[in-house]
Amino acid sequence: MDWEKIVFEKVNRELLDFLDKSPTSFHAVANMGAMLENAGYEHLLEGRPWQLKSGQGYYVTRNNSALIAFRIPKPDFMGFQIMASHSDSPALKIKDNAEIQVEKKYVKLNVEKYGGLLCSPWLDRPLSVAGRVVVRTMKGVEERLVHVDRDLLVIPNLAIHLNRKVNEGYEFNAQRDLLPLFGDGEAANGFRSLIAGEAGVEEKDLLDMDLFLYNRMKGTVLGLNGEFIAAPHLDDLQCAFASLKGFLDAKPVKSAAVFCVLDNEEVGSGTKQGADSTFLRDVLHRINGALGRTQEEYLMALTSSFMVSADNAHSIHPNQPDKGDPTNRPFMNDGIVIKYSANQKYTTDAVSGALFKSICERAKVPYQVFFNRSDMLGGSTLGNISNSQVALNTVDIGLPQLAMHSCYETAGSKDTLYLAEAAKVFYSSAVYGEGDGTYQIL
Repeated sequence: MDWEKIVFEKVNRELLDFLDKSPTSFHAVANMGAMLENAGYEHLLEGRPWQLKSGQGYYVTRNNSALIAFRIPKPDFMGFQIMASHSDSPALKIKDNAEIQVEKKYVKLNVEKYGGLLCSPWLDRPLSVAGRVVVRTMKGVEERLVHVDRDLLVIPNLAIHLNRKVNEGYEFNAQRDLLPLFGDGEAANGFRSLIAGEAGVEEKDLLDMDLFLYNRMKGTVLGLNGEFIAAPHLDDLQCAFASLKGFLDAKPVKSAAVFCVLDNEEVGSGTKQGADSTFLRDVLHRINGALGRTQEEYLMALTSSFMVSADNAHSIHPNQPDKGDPTNRPFMNDGIVIKYSANQKYTTDAVSGALFKSICERAKVPYQVFFNRSDMLGGSTLGNISNSQVALNTVDIGLPQLAMHSCYETAGSKDTLYLAEAAKVFYSSAVYGEGDGTYQIL
């Protein structure tokens, strides 16, 4: 039991360190790329030819906010074993011409909402800025990551004396209530100068930017026995991190292992780097073509392929347990959640659910089931959107958490390892089928 506790603690330390270094999707993808390169994976570019070798690992990025890695066991592999998660989280994005002066005494920044964020947790806490900028160089234009690693901003609440009914319910106005305080009157014209300095260029060479506010509170382990973790971006970097650990530890034999992290899930996935783009399809076609396989062989491989769409799930809430389905009750630390929806918000059906349950059983990790209450709408995720581009058997899963879409979320301290172990078995396996309704997990 002591050995088991040590393993859980090690994985959680690695996860929290990864989250701390990944304040935006751009940073998350850069950090995952570094992990892959440390494991011997070669970085490919979409704009150059691919020369692929059996047994070698590769990865490719798009927009520097989405990433696909893969390892090919042999040219006559049976199919693709794919796990997909997303790199983005709901946040506040900084607009251009960001500074707003208030009576020459304050400077605040103009922001807009990205995704369906919970607004109130963003107030009255230290915040800062991170993302990417595009700068002018001697060779043209260049993307650079920016991470202002210090307490910089705050969004102050209005005192209860000035809004006596706030605790009876309050509707946040993004243009009025969510603008962060940057400095006093002397901070005027300081924001672009700050960002240019962080990017290592003169202000005149700062051409454009994709910058987001992020919560400065670091992740932590809590609970009487350390049974919970709390951190920013658990949705969905917890799944991305766990999937990557399993991917790197796996030993594919009969299928091509594909690790996929897409962007912009929180705003509908309809971008060139989202689940509704051609990114995954393009990569699978290029793998097939680079190995000299025919289009028919590609289509045959899809029948022996399987996708796990990994995006976090709702745990039963301790203060409002009635918000959950009456007979399907997922809890933190009780295992991976398999998500179902009759209206196809999730792709899981009897076939894909059974196949993934078999994977969990092989990995000796627990699993549980999620349905929304029948009188409540739930959110959608990657699986059904990705299937419009690459049609194959897909299961939607996630790790149970509380406060989804808050800037500080809570999850179970055991569940990251559960998913990593399931991912390792998944990527080391092959799901064989010919389209006749029978399947084997090899």
